[in-house]
Amino acid sequence: MTDNTKGLLWALLAAALFAVVIAMAKIAVVDYHVLQILFFRQVVVFLSSLPDIAKTFPNSLKTKRPGLHTARLIGAFTALSCGIWAVALLPLTTATTLAFSQVFFVAIMALVFLKEPVGPHRIGAVIVGFLGVVVVMRPGVDGLIDIHSLIPLLGAAGAAVAVTAVRKLSQTESTATLLVFQSVFVGTLAGIPLLWLWVTPDLFGWLFLIAMGILATFGQWVGVRALRLGEASVVGNMEYSKLVYAAALGYALFGEIPDGFTVIGATIIVASSIYIFRRERRLKSSQV
Repeated sequence: MTDNTKGLLWALLAAALFAVVIAMAKIAVVDYHVLQILFFRQVVVFLSSLPDIAKTFPNSLKTKRPGLHTARLIGAFTALSCGIWAVALLPLTTATTLAFSQVFFVAIMALVFLKEPVGPHRIGAVIVGFLGVVVVMRPGVDGLIDIHSLIPLLGAAGAAVAVTAVRKLSQTESTATLLVFQSVFVGTLAGIPLLWLWVTPDLFGWLFLIAMGILATFGQWVGVRALRLGEASVVGNMEYSKLVYAAALGYALFGEIPDGFTVIGATIIVASSIYIFRRERRLKSSQV
Protein backbone atom coordinates (compact mmCIF):
# COMPACT_ATOMS: atom_id res chain seq x y z
CA MET A 1 0.00 0.00 0.00
CA THR A 2 1.10 3.56 -0.66
CA ASP A 3 1.56 5.93 2.25
CA ASN A 4 -1.60 7.71 1.11
CA THR A 5 -3.56 4.44 1.26
CA LYS A 6 -2.28 3.72 4.76
CA GLY A 7 -3.16 7.28 5.74
CA LEU A 8 -6.71 6.75 4.47
CA LEU A 9 -7.18 3.65 6.63
CA TRP A 10 -5.91 5.43 9.73
CA ALA A 11 -8.15 8.38 8.89
CA LEU A 12 -11.22 6.11 8.73
CA LEU A 13 -10.46 4.84 12.24
CA ALA A 14 -9.89 8.39 13.50
CA ALA A 15 -13.23 9.48 12.01
CA ALA A 16 -15.04 6.65 13.80
CA LEU A 17 -13.45 7.52 17.14
CA PHE A 18 -14.24 11.22 16.83
CA ALA A 19 -17.85 10.42 15.86
CA VAL A 20 -18.24 8.43 19.07
CA VAL A 21 -16.66 11.23 21.11
CA ILE A 22 -18.92 13.92 19.63
CA ALA A 23 -21.97 11.74 20.31
CA MET A 24 -20.81 11.39 23.92
CA ALA A 25 -20.34 15.17 24.07
CA LYS A 26 -23.95 15.65 22.98
CA ILE A 27 -24.96 13.62 26.01
CA ALA A 28 -22.52 15.28 28.41
CA VAL A 29 -23.36 18.86 27.39
CA VAL A 30 -26.76 18.45 29.02
CA ASP A 31 -25.05 18.56 32.43
CA TYR A 32 -21.68 20.19 31.84
CA HIS A 33 -20.43 23.32 30.10
CA VAL A 34 -18.68 22.99 26.73
CA LEU A 35 -15.40 24.22 28.22
CA GLN A 36 -15.53 21.71 31.08
CA ILE A 37 -15.92 18.86 28.60
CA LEU A 38 -13.06 20.22 26.52
CA PHE A 39 -10.89 20.64 29.64
CA PHE A 40 -11.31 16.98 30.62
CA ARG A 41 -10.33 15.90 27.12
CA GLN A 42 -7.15 17.95 27.18
CA VAL A 43 -6.12 16.70 30.63
CA VAL A 44 -6.26 13.11 29.37
CA VAL A 45 -4.33 14.09 26.22
CA PHE A 46 -1.64 15.72 28.37
CA LEU A 47 -1.29 12.72 30.70
CA SER A 48 -1.02 10.33 27.77
CA SER A 49 1.82 12.39 26.29
CA LEU A 50 3.94 12.55 29.45
CA PRO A 51 5.81 9.20 29.09
CA ASP A 52 7.06 10.06 25.61
CA ILE A 53 7.86 13.65 26.54
CA ALA A 54 9.84 12.52 29.59
CA LYS A 55 12.16 10.32 27.50
CA THR A 56 13.89 13.26 25.85
CA PHE A 57 12.84 16.18 28.07
CA PRO A 58 13.41 19.10 27.60
CA ASN A 59 14.40 18.60 23.94
CA SER A 60 11.02 16.99 23.26
CA LEU A 61 9.33 20.36 23.85
CA LYS A 62 11.67 22.41 21.70
CA THR A 63 10.49 23.57 18.29
CA LYS A 64 11.85 25.69 15.47
CA ARG A 65 8.34 26.49 14.23
CA PRO A 66 6.59 28.44 17.00
CA GLY A 67 4.50 30.40 14.49
CA LEU A 68 3.15 27.24 12.87
CA HIS A 69 2.42 25.78 16.32
CA THR A 70 0.52 28.94 17.25
CA ALA A 71 -1.65 28.76 14.13
CA ARG A 72 -2.30 25.09 14.76
CA LEU A 73 -3.26 25.61 18.41
CA ILE A 74 -5.67 28.45 17.64
CA GLY A 75 -7.24 26.31 14.94
CA ALA A 76 -7.48 23.32 17.27
CA PHE A 77 -9.14 25.30 20.06
CA THR A 78 -11.65 26.77 17.61
CA ALA A 79 -12.42 23.37 16.11
CA LEU A 80 -12.75 21.50 19.41
CA SER A 81 -14.86 24.07 21.23
CA CYS A 82 -17.14 24.74 18.24
CA GLY A 83 -17.51 21.00 17.66
CA ILE A 84 -18.95 20.45 21.13
CA TRP A 85 -20.94 23.67 21.03
CA ALA A 86 -22.51 22.73 17.69
CA VAL A 87 -23.92 19.39 18.87
CA ALA A 88 -25.36 21.13 21.91
CA LEU A 89 -27.50 23.33 19.65
CA LEU A 90 -28.00 21.27 16.48
CA PRO A 91 -28.98 17.66 15.67
CA LEU A 92 -25.98 15.35 15.54
CA THR A 93 -26.33 14.67 11.80
CA THR A 94 -26.76 18.37 10.94
CA ALA A 95 -23.71 19.42 12.95
CA THR A 96 -21.64 16.62 11.44
CA THR A 97 -22.76 17.44 7.91
CA LEU A 98 -21.95 21.14 8.17
CA ALA A 99 -18.52 20.29 9.58
CA PHE A 100 -17.69 18.63 6.27
CA SER A 101 -16.85 22.04 4.84
CA GLN A 102 -13.48 21.31 6.47
CA VAL A 103 -12.60 19.19 3.43
CA PHE A 104 -12.90 22.19 1.13
CA PHE A 105 -10.74 24.29 3.44
CA VAL A 106 -8.10 21.54 3.73
CA ALA A 107 -7.90 21.02 -0.04
CA ILE A 108 -7.36 24.75 -0.61
CA MET A 109 -4.81 25.11 2.17
CA ALA A 110 -2.92 21.98 1.08
CA LEU A 111 -2.61 23.43 -2.41
CA VAL A 112 -1.61 26.94 -1.32
CA PHE A 113 0.53 26.32 1.77
CA LEU A 114 1.79 22.73 1.43
CA LYS A 115 2.19 22.74 -2.36
CA GLU A 116 0.62 19.28 -2.51
CA PRO A 117 -0.35 17.96 -5.96
CA VAL A 118 -4.14 18.27 -5.81
CA GLY A 119 -5.03 16.84 -9.21
CA PRO A 120 -8.41 16.63 -10.96
CA HIS A 121 -9.22 13.20 -9.49
CA ARG A 122 -8.86 14.38 -5.90
CA ILE A 123 -10.65 17.64 -6.59
CA GLY A 124 -13.43 15.66 -8.27
CA ALA A 125 -13.72 13.31 -5.28
CA VAL A 126 -14.00 16.27 -2.89
CA ILE A 127 -16.64 17.97 -5.07
CA VAL A 128 -18.68 14.78 -5.49
CA GLY A 129 -18.47 14.11 -1.77
CA PHE A 130 -19.67 17.60 -0.95
CA LEU A 131 -22.55 17.21 -3.41
CA GLY A 132 -23.58 14.29 -1.24
CA VAL A 133 -23.43 16.63 1.74
CA VAL A 134 -25.70 19.09 -0.09
CA VAL A 135 -28.22 16.30 -0.71
CA VAL A 136 -28.25 15.53 3.01
CA MET A 137 -28.51 19.23 3.89
CA ARG A 138 -31.49 19.86 1.55
CA PRO A 139 -31.29 23.69 1.24
CA GLY A 140 -34.15 25.25 3.11
CA VAL A 141 -34.46 22.85 6.04
CA ASP A 142 -34.59 24.39 9.50
CA GLY A 143 -31.06 23.45 10.51
CA LEU A 144 -29.54 25.43 7.65
CA ILE A 145 -31.32 28.72 8.18
CA ASP A 146 -30.53 28.69 11.89
CA ILE A 147 -27.78 31.11 12.93
CA HIS A 148 -26.36 28.24 14.95
CA SER A 149 -25.29 26.58 11.68
CA LEU A 150 -22.39 29.05 11.57
CA ILE A 151 -20.84 27.36 14.62
CA PRO A 152 -19.80 24.10 12.91
CA LEU A 153 -18.65 26.10 9.86
CA LEU A 154 -16.32 28.13 12.08
CA GLY A 155 -15.14 24.90 13.69
CA ALA A 156 -14.48 23.42 10.24
CA ALA A 157 -12.29 26.38 9.30
CA GLY A 158 -10.33 26.00 12.53
CA ALA A 159 -9.94 22.26 11.97
CA ALA A 160 -8.59 22.86 8.46
CA VAL A 161 -5.95 25.23 9.82
CA ALA A 162 -4.96 22.65 12.45
CA VAL A 163 -4.86 19.76 9.95
CA THR A 164 -2.73 21.70 7.49
CA ALA A 165 -0.31 22.76 10.22
CA VAL A 166 -0.06 19.23 11.64
CA ARG A 167 0.74 17.86 8.18
CA LYS A 168 3.74 20.20 8.05
CA LEU A 169 4.76 19.86 11.71
CA SER A 170 4.48 16.05 11.75
CA GLN A 171 7.49 15.83 9.44
CA THR A 172 9.79 17.22 12.15
CA GLU A 173 7.89 17.00 15.46
CA SER A 174 6.92 13.88 17.41
CA THR A 175 3.27 12.99 17.95
CA ALA A 176 3.74 13.44 21.71
CA THR A 177 5.16 16.93 21.21
CA LEU A 178 2.24 17.91 19.00
CA LEU A 179 -0.30 16.65 21.50
CA VAL A 180 1.31 18.09 24.62
CA PHE A 181 1.48 21.57 23.06
CA GLN A 182 -2.20 21.30 22.20
CA SER A 183 -3.27 19.90 25.56
CA VAL A 184 -1.50 22.61 27.55
CA PHE A 185 -2.68 25.50 25.36
CA VAL A 186 -6.26 24.36 24.81
CA GLY A 187 -6.57 23.01 28.34
CA THR A 188 -5.47 26.34 29.81
CA LEU A 189 -7.91 28.34 27.68
CA ALA A 190 -10.74 25.98 28.61
CA GLY A 191 -9.73 25.69 32.26
CA ILE A 192 -9.56 29.34 33.33
CA PRO A 193 -13.33 30.01 32.87
CA LEU A 194 -14.07 26.89 34.94
CA LEU A 195 -13.38 28.95 38.05
CA TRP A 196 -16.95 30.17 37.47
CA LEU A 197 -18.46 27.41 35.30
CA TRP A 198 -17.32 24.21 37.08
CA VAL A 199 -19.95 21.58 37.89
CA THR A 200 -18.74 18.73 40.11
CA PRO A 201 -19.57 15.39 38.41
CA ASP A 202 -20.96 12.39 40.23
CA LEU A 203 -19.22 8.98 39.90
CA PHE A 204 -20.85 8.22 36.55
CA GLY A 205 -20.02 11.72 35.33
CA TRP A 206 -16.35 11.31 36.21
CA LEU A 207 -16.15 7.96 34.43
CA PHE A 208 -18.04 9.26 31.40
CA LEU A 209 -15.88 12.37 30.99
CA ILE A 210 -12.66 10.42 31.50
CA ALA A 211 -13.76 7.79 28.97
CA MET A 212 -14.52 10.56 26.50
CA GLY A 213 -11.06 11.99 27.04
CA ILE A 214 -9.40 8.61 26.49
CA LEU A 215 -11.26 8.00 23.23
CA ALA A 216 -10.54 11.55 22.03
CA THR A 217 -6.85 11.10 22.85
CA PHE A 218 -6.68 7.83 20.95
CA GLY A 219 -8.46 9.50 18.04
CA GLN A 220 -5.94 12.33 17.99
CA TRP A 221 -2.99 9.95 18.01
CA VAL A 222 -4.57 8.00 15.13
CA GLY A 223 -5.34 11.24 13.28
CA VAL A 224 -1.74 12.45 13.55
CA ARG A 225 -0.59 9.04 12.31
CA ALA A 226 -2.85 9.40 9.28
CA LEU A 227 -1.47 12.86 8.48
CA ARG A 228 2.10 11.66 8.97
CA LEU A 229 1.56 9.00 6.30
CA GLY A 230 -0.86 10.60 3.85
CA GLU A 231 -1.20 13.94 2.13
CA ALA A 232 -3.64 16.30 3.85
CA SER A 233 -5.88 16.69 0.79
CA VAL A 234 -6.23 12.89 0.54
CA VAL A 235 -6.65 12.13 4.25
CA GLY A 236 -9.10 15.01 4.62
CA ASN A 237 -11.48 13.33 2.16
CA MET A 238 -12.13 10.60 4.73
CA GLU A 239 -13.89 13.16 6.90
CA TYR A 240 -17.01 12.28 4.91
CA SER A 241 -17.17 8.87 6.58
CA LYS A 242 -18.20 10.62 9.80
CA LEU A 243 -21.66 11.09 8.32
CA VAL A 244 -22.18 7.34 8.21
CA TYR A 245 -20.98 6.97 11.80
CA ALA A 246 -23.10 9.94 12.92
CA ALA A 247 -26.23 8.50 11.30
CA ALA A 248 -25.74 5.17 13.07
CA LEU A 249 -25.03 6.81 16.43
CA GLY A 250 -27.88 9.26 15.99
CA TYR A 251 -30.29 6.37 15.50
CA ALA A 252 -28.88 4.23 18.32
CA LEU A 253 -28.54 6.97 20.94
CA PHE A 254 -31.01 9.70 20.05
CA GLY A 255 -33.67 7.95 17.97
CA GLU A 256 -32.79 9.92 14.83
CA ILE A 257 -33.96 8.00 11.76
CA PRO A 258 -32.16 8.99 8.53
CA ASP A 259 -34.58 9.85 5.73
CA GLY A 260 -34.21 9.12 2.02
CA PHE A 261 -32.14 12.24 1.37
CA THR A 262 -29.67 11.25 4.08
CA VAL A 263 -29.32 7.73 2.68
CA ILE A 264 -28.77 9.00 -0.88
CA GLY A 265 -26.30 11.66 0.27
CA ALA A 266 -24.40 9.20 2.44
CA THR A 267 -24.14 6.81 -0.52
CA ILE A 268 -22.62 9.55 -2.68
CA ILE A 269 -20.22 10.50 0.11
CA VAL A 270 -19.05 6.93 0.69
CA ALA A 271 -18.67 6.39 -3.08
CA SER A 272 -16.37 9.41 -3.37
CA SER A 273 -14.21 8.11 -0.53
CA ILE A 274 -14.03 4.61 -2.03
CA TYR A 275 -13.06 6.09 -5.39
CA ILE A 276 -10.05 7.97 -4.07
CA PHE A 277 -9.04 4.95 -1.95
CA ARG A 278 -9.12 2.56 -4.94
CA ARG A 279 -7.31 5.05 -7.13
CA GLU A 280 -4.44 5.21 -4.65
CA ARG A 281 -4.28 1.41 -4.75
CA ARG A 282 -4.14 1.45 -8.57
CA LEU A 283 -1.37 4.04 -8.51
CA LYS A 284 0.65 1.75 -6.23
CA SER A 285 0.11 -1.21 -8.54
CA SER A 286 1.23 0.75 -11.60
CA GLN A 287 4.47 1.73 -9.84
CA VAL A 288 5.43 -1.85 -9.02
